[in-house]
Amino acid sequence: MAVINHEAELARAGANVTGWLSRVIFFTRRYPLGAVGAVIVALFVFTAVFADIIAPTDPTATNAKYSLAAPSSLFWLGADFMGRDMYSRIVHGARISLAVGAGAMSLGALIGISIGLASGYLGGWFDLIVQRLLDIMQALPLLVMAIVMAASLGPSLKNTIIAIAIPLVPTVARVVRSSTLSLREQPFIEAAKAVGMGELRIAVRHVLPNTLAPLIVLATAQLGSAILTEASLSFLGLGIPEPHPSWGRMLSESAAEYVRTAPWLVIFPGVAISLTVFGTNLLGDALRDILDPRQRS
Repeated sequence: MAVINHEAELARAGANVTGWLSRVIFFTRRYPLGAVGAVIVALFVFTAVFADIIAPTDPTATNAKYSLAAPSSLFWLGADFMGRDMYSRIVHGARISLAVGAGAMSLGALIGISIGLASGYLGGWFDLIVQRLLDIMQALPLLVMAIVMAASLGPSLKNTIIAIAIPLVPTVARVVRSSTLSLREQPFIEAAKAVGMGELRIAVRHVLPNTLAPLIVLATAQLGSAILTEASLSFLGLGIPEPHPSWGRMLSESAAEYVRTAPWLVIFPGVAISLTVFGTNLLGDALRDILDPRQRS
């Protein structure tokens, strides 16, 4: 087993690091786009956590008097056809989107890690059967499978998370399996067997931790995909039901009928979705460069 001295690696790369602030500055300079992505993601996480404080009004409160009100000092991003404040709905929509994205990513990763670790470590007929089942699941695109599952389960927050998580399982399982296949032949695994460690303990304690680097990168990329899929399901009426604010449902309610008369109903939710996915993709690319030694120059 190799022990990596991060201080020595950073010094060799030209970084004079003496603390966490110096590391942040170094990585910001070396990966500026990743830093931009991290700031965007952190901003949306902050907005989701403190939505009740940031949003000035109740996102579900209606007032026909202000129906389709244009952006002003009273309604910073305008109001929808029911007189609901768009700014408050977008702020609270960040909580819904990130909850669905993080929940679906975590559930899909948990199931995928279990399947991939068992498939790669055990091998044989078990691996053959599991891989054929994963092939069947991957034959359908993510959005198509999510639509099928959401239509079967019904629109709700819990069902939306499940409907998005299951299609993410094959990708996670394949990544974990490929890492496990190479790790199980390493000398430290043979040494663990020689001292009498059980198969389950070896897989969990020695194999699984060494698969975390590609999983972190994959999870960051899947977070953006999950948020985009949730917006698509809500747009189709299969995701988050009313009265919960969802960026995709805001587009569904406004795109067809009010896009010309009240374009702010489409622009602002679309910008929120685009920025979130853009930020997660930039952060994922930077994490890949940092965690994958083959990407280092």
